[in-house]
Amino acid sequence: EQDTYGREQTGALIDRINRLERDYDGKHRGGSLMARIDAIYEEVYTNSASPSVLMDLNAIEWNINHETSMRSVQDRVGALETSLLGKNSEGTFKKRIAALSTASFGRAEIPVTPVTVPADTLIKVALVTPVNAKDLKVGDTIEYQVADDVFVNDVLVFTKGSRGEGTVTKVRQARNFGRNAQVEIDFKETKALDGTYVTTFIGEESKKEMTHLAMAAGASLAGIAVLGPIGVVAGAFVHGKNVDLPAGTELYIQTQHETTLFGVQTTYDSAAPFQRDAETPAAKTDSTNDQSVYHDAA
Repeated sequence: EQDTYGREQTGALIDRINRLERDYDGKHRGGSLMARIDAIYEEVYTNSASPSVLMDLNAIEWNINHETSMRSVQDRVGALETSLLGKNSEGTFKKRIAALSTASFGRAEIPVTPVTVPADTLIKVALVTPVNAKDLKVGDTIEYQVADDVFVNDVLVFTKGSRGEGTVTKVRQARNFGRNAQVEIDFKETKALDGTYVTTFIGEESKKEMTHLAMAAGASLAGIAVLGPIGVVAGAFVHGKNVDLPAGTELYIQTQHETTLFGVQTTYDSAAPFQRDAETPAAKTDSTNDQSVYHDAA
């Protein structure tokens, strides 16, 4: 209900199930309540016999806006109809999404294809939640979003705007004798275009890319932490010995394992950064799962 309407609904459970079925399919299913709920879940989230509702919507939204949002299905369909067709349509979500697909891709079915995303594929992300050692504690959630599209063999797999969540695993405040603040974050999962949660982390490939980013921005090597830039990166500065990174700070994470999922076949921006040939994955590194994302250079 939250993903569909933007908030949890009220009322009798049977009425709420009936509404979801009516809004998606225009009819009610038979069977037990749990079987009907499972069928709704399968339709909205799972890419098995066909792409899920959310994958179709993500693909259409990206094709029009070149990024995806986290708004509800109801709001996204309405906004896309206004943008693409000039007015809102009537009918089920499935019918309206099919019409949007036809207008956007020239066909009712999204050009979906399976693709293997290699381990160590880089993903550029931007902080949504500020990271300030003075305000954080272990267990806090750090939200972030994908900052650039990621392609594998011209197949779109991660879209700009897709969200992820990390968890603070360690906080050390600045102390005497030059001991600087430190924040460790586990960037555990990032959502792909098809809704798959892909395991991600800060590893050797992402550390190298952040070092290059910091150097390109004019930061000296002395201003780069072991596991990420702390100098001039998208306007982020370390004030004194505290870790203070505002929302919008950009960094890199990488996929931990080879993952097979569904993407959208497209020739859009075929020279996009970090496009990888699935047959020639990056060389394995000795990267560890040390998740110390930011800490001051001593």
